[in-house]
Amino acid sequence: MKFRLALFVASASGFIALSYEILWYRLYSFVSWGAPRAFGSLLAAYLFGIAIGSFRARAYCDEQGQPATRARMLVLARFLFLSNMLSFAVAPVLGYAATVTHWLYSLVAVALATTLLGAVLPLVCHFAIAPDDRVGARLSYLYLANILGSTAGSLLTGFVAMDVMSTRSIAVTLGVLGVGLAAAVLVQSGLSTMKVLSHGVEFAVVAVGMVVLSHTLFDQLYERLLFKERFTKDVHFVETIENRSGVIHVTDDGRVWGGGAYDGAINTSLVSNQNWIERAFAVSELHPEPKSMLMIGLASGSWAEVLANAPGLEKLLIVEINPGYVELIARHPEVASVLRNPKVEIVIDDGRRWLLAHPAAKFDAIVMNTSWHWRAHMSDLLSTEFLEIARAHMSAGGLLFYNTTSSHDVFKTAVTVYPYALRVVNFVAVSDSPIAFDKERWKRLLLEYRIDGERAIDPSKKEDSAALDGLLDLADSVNRPPQDYGLESRDSLISRMSDGTVITDDNMACEWREYFPDAF
Repeated sequence: MKFRLALFVASASGFIALSYEILWYRLYSFVSWGAPRAFGSLLAAYLFGIAIGSFRARAYCDEQGQPATRARMLVLARFLFLSNMLSFAVAPVLGYAATVTHWLYSLVAVALATTLLGAVLPLVCHFAIAPDDRVGARLSYLYLANILGSTAGSLLTGFVAMDVMSTRSIAVTLGVLGVGLAAAVLVQSGLSTMKVLSHGVEFAVVAVGMVVLSHTLFDQLYERLLFKERFTKDVHFVETIENRSGVIHVTDDGRVWGGGAYDGAINTSLVSNQNWIERAFAVSELHPEPKSMLMIGLASGSWAEVLANAPGLEKLLIVEINPGYVELIARHPEVASVLRNPKVEIVIDDGRRWLLAHPAAKFDAIVMNTSWHWRAHMSDLLSTEFLEIARAHMSAGGLLFYNTTSSHDVFKTAVTVYPYALRVVNFVAVSDSPIAFDKERWKRLLLEYRIDGERAIDPSKKEDSAALDGLLDLADSVNRPPQDYGLESRDSLISRMSDGTVITDDNMACEWREYFPDAF
């Protein structure tokens, strides 16, 4: 095998292999709702396949098993061809498997695909390096080429392709590139013209088949991954946004799903109230007339729309890591006005990183409608270290209000760090100053609240009046035994959450508890 060709194959195969891994991780993170175990499980299957493939490649390297010189190139071409066929099939296999069994079982397909991918580099090294005094140098060049290709695959696929291409398009592109690489090796094999043509036709048919069948194979892929055994053919997302930061979907009932996990609903109405939007209104009750607010996470824009219209607000800074949510909000009139509100500034960044980069910034209220506590990286926003970072950015009497998703670990961490706390449904409000939830002030706030000039509650309307009664009852719930929909004092939280673990950056406790990724 010509050494220049070997360098090219080592580099290109590394590019393709790591690109597939990036693509697969997106899908496995999605199907698991972003569970921490997804990456470790995928990596284990991936490396297991690489190891087995590398080990089994010795059968073609032993003296007795050594194929004829020209046949060696055909062996390599077949490995490249078959490995890309299987790698292309992993995504559809995962989609269909998720509807009938647990997603972990589909990792068998990953292991099979990477078994063939793992055999490629050892075979290239064996077929291209002559047994002379330059063995070490040539081996290092091939490994360097493979590393450079792998790095390029991670960067270009993860940061470029995923910003401009869909999952299906990336899979098709990688599949065709892989088959093309196999064809390039075949052409250089030195086999007879008829044999090259016969195998070439086979490769071409498969490449065309990938393109043509991809629409069917990838149809409703994300619907299958999300709804799993509940999936039916009539289930379709009405909106899909894919970029390098993640995947966003919207169902026909206005629910938003980010990376496979429920992210809220597009709704600002206290009457229809499918998303417990009263929690957003409660910010102005817990801290009367906050002038400056920071909101980490934009999601559906419903909370941003409510907070942007808070009485007395002068500035709302929103830090969101995924620019796709800005695109989503612009499509929905109910929340789109937040993008034009002069009080609102949206920054695309990681919330924790932004706070650390702006140590002088101070806010009357910091709000986080955080995702499920057991998702990967959630410790970054729920740990004692982060709560101390937030404290440093709170003005005198400032408030931190965030979603616990009912985790005892999150509640216990909150009451451990802050001397004052109040549970509001599944949120917790914490501060270094006393927190009160006054019924009369709550009533005045609801009656005076305007969103884009429209009253949030109009008591002259029957439905609004009934909704108002329920909202006012929320203020009285602090005096009753704890219930899911209600208020709860810090003392009660300390007693009830004693079984929780204080979350730190080191223990990441919330991410390694039992989770329920199929809960709707």
